[in-house]
Amino acid sequence: MKTALLTAVCALALTGSALAQDVTLRASHQFPGGKGDVRDEMVQMIARDIEAADVGLSMQVFPGESLFKASDQWGAVTKGQVDITAFPLDYASGRHPEFSATLMPGLVGNHERAARLNDSPFMDSIKESIDKAGAMVLADAWLAGGFVSSKNCITTPDSAKGQTLRAAGPAFEQMLVGAGASISSMPSSEIYTGMQQNVLQGASTSSGSLVSFRIYEVATCLTAPGENALWFMYEPVIMSKRSFERLNEEQQAALLAAGEKAEAYFAEEAPKLDEKLTEAYTKAGVEVVEMSKEDYDAWLAVAKETSYKEFAEKVPNGQELIDAALAVE
Repeated sequence: MKTALLTAVCALALTGSALAQDVTLRASHQFPGGKGDVRDEMVQMIARDIEAADVGLSMQVFPGESLFKASDQWGAVTKGQVDITAFPLDYASGRHPEFSATLMPGLVGNHERAARLNDSPFMDSIKESIDKAGAMVLADAWLAGGFVSSKNCITTPDSAKGQTLRAAGPAFEQMLVGAGASISSMPSSEIYTGMQQNVLQGASTSSGSLVSFRIYEVATCLTAPGENALWFMYEPVIMSKRSFERLNEEQQAALLAAGEKAEAYFAEEAPKLDEKLTEAYTKAGVEVVEMSKEDYDAWLAVAKETSYKEFAEKVPNGQELIDAALAVE
């Protein structure tokens, strides 16, 4: 009788242990789901791959701010309230000012250099801050971006003067104010409504968001990234360290492998986003222009006297971070 009871208890314990290994992760982000947004697709890829790995791991994805608002994603993932997010890192610069370096005007320049930045001391410093905050990077992602306006094309600093614009973070806001623009802060998911209601005359954001949020419906001019991309933003897939550490080794390995695959997919897709951007706006009848090298240099001169200077003076190790980024060839 005792032997039978012991056997039953052991079997129950083993069953409970097996069940405990089945984990469903929750992923949340602000971008449209199921509509071709590359950031959503990165997260969906990870979900598919970890389930295919057959290690007792699955993931439910909540796109379009359906679980947490854009500004709340960082707090949610670092506290373990959500497991994974695709997140524009500069959105958290209010808590971590050093993150503004990941949306510093003219600091990246092109997709090839963005890829080299991923494996640099500059990004090591950024990822150390992410780690200390309670999160980790599963997949790197840099998006180029541009300007839209319902008033006039934004090419030179003078062309932004008098417009109320949305910029994604403090560094771009400081530069635009230096050029004579006014600022209205909001996530990219609110640009469409802001321009529709004339709260904004224009905005700067990523190529992906400029298409996914259909901003071509409320714009008259697009300044595409082109060969002189002033705007680049780091928007990685990140995970709560608390969530990662409660997984077993097989599950962790499956997640890391899925993250690498998603990162490789994004690296191929990122340049195509700029092409799709130009195609979408041209098709919608929006005027499409690019900055010349002279335009780019004029903006950079404004940035160095505003955002670069502010960052170096007010952010601990700010100048060192800028120097580390500029050192990447």
